[in-house]
Amino acid sequence: MAASPYIIDYRGVFDFPIPPEELWDAIERADRFEGWWSWLSEFRLMGDGLRRGSVLYGVVAPPLPYRMRLRIDLEECARPSRIEAAVHGDLEGRARLLLEDQAHGSRVSASWTLEMRQRPMRMAARVAHPALRWGHDRVVEATVRGFRHHLTSDNEQGRPPQ
Repeated sequence: MAASPYIIDYRGVFDFPIPPEELWDAIERADRFEGWWSWLSEFRLMGDGLRRGSVLYGVVAPPLPYRMRLRIDLEECARPSRIEAAVHGDLEGRARLLLEDQAHGSRVSASWTLEMRQRPMRMAARVAHPALRWGHDRVVEATVRGFRHHLTSDNEQGRPPQ
């Protein structure tokens, strides 16, 4: 558990059925994300793809009564292996994605340390940090499950992931 109830420190490893180059292309299709995930709205990528200096904006609504506005500044991007970002808004912190080539696709290591900045979230975290962590983890699980589903659906229909 993090030292502060306001901090979410996360580490996860996930496998995907396509190579890192194709996975990177799919991640760059940010225009499709809102249609894939009901908890994400007002999402947009400003800039020329996943490159240093590009910015992601969006609103996240986990299965708890909170909506979080976020700005994610891409600070380092090494196609197709690494993304390092600074997160601002209702959550503040750092995030990293590492993509590795595997025999049957890609392995993605995701990590972030984020501080809850919204006053209601901070108040709730003092007494219900496990519930907030539960909501966070459900959003991560739904994201990975949904992303795998969309990648698999596109591949089964003979289309490159979009």
